[in-house]
Amino acid sequence: MRTRFESIGAYTPSTIRSTEDVIASLSVPRGLDLERITGIKNRHVYDSDPDHYESSFALAMEAIGDCLAHSDYTADEIDVVINVSITRFRGPGHHCYAPSFALMLRNEIGAFNALHFDLSNACAGMITGVLLLDRMIKSGVVRNGLVVSGEQITPIAETAVREISQPYDPQFAALTVGDAAVAVLVDNRGDDHDEIHYIELMTTSAGAEHCIGMPSEKTTGIAMYTDNRALASESRYQQGISRIADYFSATGRAWESEKFDYWIHHQFSGPAIDYIASLTERHFETPMPQLLDVYAEYGNTASTSHFLVLHEHLAKQAIPKGSKVLLVPEASGVVSGHLAATISRLEA
Repeated sequence: MRTRFESIGAYTPSTIRSTEDVIASLSVPRGLDLERITGIKNRHVYDSDPDHYESSFALAMEAIGDCLAHSDYTADEIDVVINVSITRFRGPGHHCYAPSFALMLRNEIGAFNALHFDLSNACAGMITGVLLLDRMIKSGVVRNGLVVSGEQITPIAETAVREISQPYDPQFAALTVGDAAVAVLVDNRGDDHDEIHYIELMTTSAGAEHCIGMPSEKTTGIAMYTDNRALASESRYQQGISRIADYFSATGRAWESEKFDYWIHHQFSGPAIDYIASLTERHFETPMPQLLDVYAEYGNTASTSHFLVLHEHLAKQAIPKGSKVLLVPEASGVVSGHLAATISRLEA
């Protein structure tokens, strides 16, 4: 059984906020050059107007609509809906865990016969959802399915702007986030031109406490607390690189023989991604494929980041049909891994 990405959809809010504006809004003025440190210039943020409120649910629905518009499947032909978002807002201040987002999304699009469930795996959520769907298809449980995430994540930046009060604050990473939604439809019709070759993830509990989303310790908002010094180290990044090397060794693969055309990393910091690329090149003693990114204009869009990158470059027709792409997650947990796929059908 061979699986493939059958279609992809995405949505980003129209409101754009610059990094310069975010820093200027800090309750305690600072000379922090966040744009230089991260490479992030702008991010898209949800519409907070009650008449046009862009909740996690509303964002996800837009992405699903875009995905189905490019699909040969109709909603009633979908076998399973998997929601993987970190945020699950249905309205202002309404964070909904029951009923499941997947059930509500399924019903909203009319996929009434589809299985449905939510899962969370921080910023590796979309790749985790695709991994589970890939396994469900290959085991014969379903023929196809939809993986979706709508991230209204910028409320953690709003909290950070109010609360940051010291030179090195654990909420600084929250200032890099942006809102977005993505959806992908995966089915069992893979072939030489369209195939998800493999997906592997690894969670190492050591370091899990270094990036945590939770209710604010000071106000009623939601917050993200990150120890960037602990996370941004060679030894931490080497965990993911070693996992790829171990997988290749166990399956008789080599970096050179995989012939990746492009690679996409989680969009959290341009200089950090460049550093990870240099470590990977050193480990495998071969140049990295061409990097695809969108962090400069979208920031860190949490679980949606890899597929937002893919969607935006497809929209620019910057990925030739038959390209082989490597997706590399980096998520709280700590989660690392890889997804390799050849894509020809996808359009945006």
